[in-house]
Amino acid sequence: MEQSPQIGDRITDKSAPPNDNTVRHWIGTAAFKHWSELQNWIEEYYPSVFAPEWLYRGKTRGWSLRYKKTKAFCTFLPGYKRFSVEVVLGTAEREKFEARRYGWRSQLVNLYDEARTYPDGKWLNVGISSVGDRHDVTELLMMKRPPQSRG
Repeated sequence: MEQSPQIGDRITDKSAPPNDNTVRHWIGTAAFKHWSELQNWIEEYYPSVFAPEWLYRGKTRGWSLRYKKTKAFCTFLPGYKRFSVEVVLGTAEREKFEARRYGWRSQLVNLYDEARTYPDGKWLNVGISSVGDRHDVTELLMMKRPPQSRG
């Protein structure tokens, strides 16, 4: 008997990367709106910079959508009824974050403080369930890589 998915479970069918309909069904309509808005924001502010790539990260972590040029920019993590974005902050980005520490929302500062620091940086997994959450991520991404000037 197959168990029903639990909130946060990942898409683990490795036969093919998920398409938009699969993601919308899995994360839910409200979360998919944030997913689409963030994709559109990346395309608008970083035109032709990234080619999003689906990665299968194994049976537990499932599929994720990575935006990368030479270094990872961010990774979309579709969970059951949940959407989060992974942003890795290296040494330079952590210094910038600290310089603006009191300008960030308290939820993001708490997430930053609780994140473990690895040799390649702090890995923030930011849950996206509001416009404010999405704004936090876009601010982190602009801090990581300034957007191209928009004609």
